[in-house]
Amino acid sequence: MKEQIESTLSGIIDPHIDQDLVKSKAVKDIAVDGDKASIRIVLGYPAKGYLDALSEQIKTAIEALDGITSCVVDASFKVVEHKVQKNLDLVPGVKNIIAVASGKGGVGKSTTAVNLALALSAEGAAAGLLDADIYGPSQPRMLGIAGRPDSQDGKTLEPMMSYHIQAMSIGFLVEEDTPMIWRGPMVTQALEQLLKDTNWKELDYLVVDLPPGTGDTQLTLAQKVPVSGAIIVTTPQDIALLDARKGLKMFDKVEVPVLGVVENMSLHICSECGHEEPIFGEGGGLRMAEEENVDFLGALPLDKRIREETDTGKPTVVADPEARISQIYCEIARRAAGKLSLQARSYARKFPKIVIQNN
Repeated sequence: MKEQIESTLSGIIDPHIDQDLVKSKAVKDIAVDGDKASIRIVLGYPAKGYLDALSEQIKTAIEALDGITSCVVDASFKVVEHKVQKNLDLVPGVKNIIAVASGKGGVGKSTTAVNLALALSAEGAAAGLLDADIYGPSQPRMLGIAGRPDSQDGKTLEPMMSYHIQAMSIGFLVEEDTPMIWRGPMVTQALEQLLKDTNWKELDYLVVDLPPGTGDTQLTLAQKVPVSGAIIVTTPQDIALLDARKGLKMFDKVEVPVLGVVENMSLHICSECGHEEPIFGEGGGLRMAEEENVDFLGALPLDKRIREETDTGKPTVVADPEARISQIYCEIARRAAGKLSLQARSYARKFPKIVIQNN
């Protein structure tokens, strides 16, 4: 009977990783007692909003088998560390770093980054957000955070908290209207300090909101920051897609896996009549993902609520968790984290460091 159950489970596809439960090694235990079955499922990514539906799907499929009258499903998830670039150590307190990038400004990258971090938290993960845009930090306003971070030892900073996520930004350390007139080396040093001198508290994911382009900050991130994966944000517009491809290829060159592409402002829906119009073109993000052989994580509409809610410091995912837009963000978060869960694990923290000394 166990073989029949396993065969049935191999026919259930997890839509977030496009693999069946057996192949993805999510099935941890199958027990049969007479006509009763119990199954333990552990996904490799946060999926609070998906577990009930998955459990019901498994229960229905197993109870349809001859000889089984009831099935109990224990479904949960566990996030582990995944491999990063060679010769880089993981950041203390952080399991995985996900970079959110775009080739050009104005495509909604920061809005996507903050809602992605909040969506990962809503799905049950311990999430954080690092604002790496030194010249134009926007996350303090988007998260509705004011004030300065504390320092317990005078050397390191405590992350600011908002909506259950940890956050750090240069914007917490300077006035909002103060321009950062710094050259490249100062910017990259500031990024490193914000990342490594912040006392992150056991994060499953740290989302890094990168500035647009492929300059100093992106190069520093690729060479000195242990990144588990990257997400490219674009609009359907051809100009945006050209620059987005550059960002994607940059991560390829520095051996940072691209988890997928998010298409922002894909469709405008008139708030008065409901008419739908692809103002910036249509299908561009999907075509780019297919041509570059990466996942298409999802498409977000051009909706004034997204702008209004982030401007007032309460992003969409927390402003209206049940809204369709919030559900899209959560779906993108599950797909991105699911894609990351398929990558090789990092065992760097499992092994002791060996030091050879000449006595």
